[in-house]
Amino acid sequence: MRVFSSIDELRHTLDALKRQGRTVGLVPTMGYLHAGHMELVARARAENDIVVVSIFVNPLQFAPAEDLSKYPRDLERDAAMLKQAGVNFLFSPGVEDMYPRPMLTVVDVPDLGCELEGAVRPGHFAGVATVVCKLFNIVQPQTAYFGEKDYQQVVIIKRMVDDLAVPVRVISVPTVRDADGLALSSRNVYLSAAERRAAVIVPQTLDEAERLVAGGLTDPGKLEAKLTAFLNREPLAKPEVVAVRDASTLQPVTSIAEPVVIALFVRVGSTRLLDNRVIGDNRIAGGNRVAGGNRIIGGRSLPGKGVAR
Repeated sequence: MRVFSSIDELRHTLDALKRQGRTVGLVPTMGYLHAGHMELVARARAENDIVVVSIFVNPLQFAPAEDLSKYPRDLERDAAMLKQAGVNFLFSPGVEDMYPRPMLTVVDVPDLGCELEGAVRPGHFAGVATVVCKLFNIVQPQTAYFGEKDYQQVVIIKRMVDDLAVPVRVISVPTVRDADGLALSSRNVYLSAAERRAAVIVPQTLDEAERLVAGGLTDPGKLEAKLTAFLNREPLAKPEVVAVRDASTLQPVTSIAEPVVIALFVRVGSTRLLDNRVIGDNRIAGGNRVAGGNRIIGGRSLPGKGVAR
């Protein structure tokens, strides 16, 4: 595996391979890799001749009061995992490589990015869309792989690709979960032992949502209220977003008749946990399936349809 920090050097190397007819898949990450990331890598390896993984903690998607400086980093560990997984190229630029001067250009999808997680993290998704667009321009992959745990992010990136006619096929890959159902996330390392035990309330709330809908509840407002009350049973959990939205557009719904996504953004201690589940069959705009199973590490799969990273 070769490691690059220079945009020009990576482009030059990839251009030569593309001229030979080799296909390229990209897995964008912020590092501190876990089994969920490696699932993306495995999918990319199976579908492409060349796999590029990027590791870049993107400052544009962090607000001043957020955890940019504390975000977990271990490039040596990550590189060893990627090498063992058969990744061809690791692109690990510094901030000075990606942003050699202040960015004046921003890519934004405000109708989608100001909702849900974006409502409590203003500007976050503009930072995400901007860095992903830049990575697509640098690598110019045929396919790119994203985890469905970040459901809103996948919807936004697919809309950006469609709107701007970016020649990249965006593939969403189901969430990998721990044995108790908690979605794997780099931020889980922040949780204390007590907080980690409490965090299971998040996937349990998704199970509760599915149970309530199966029992005949069709009013989105009542479902949101019941799920908020369910989360509040755990003293360490502070729900910031509990929302029932159209699974394709993320718009509010008046009745749970079509496929909906249950979106949760919950603070456990100082750690924000993101999770969701699609209820009903669904395909994200652009044709990639989102509704599907979860992959569980160390235990059996949760029942029902899950969406994940």
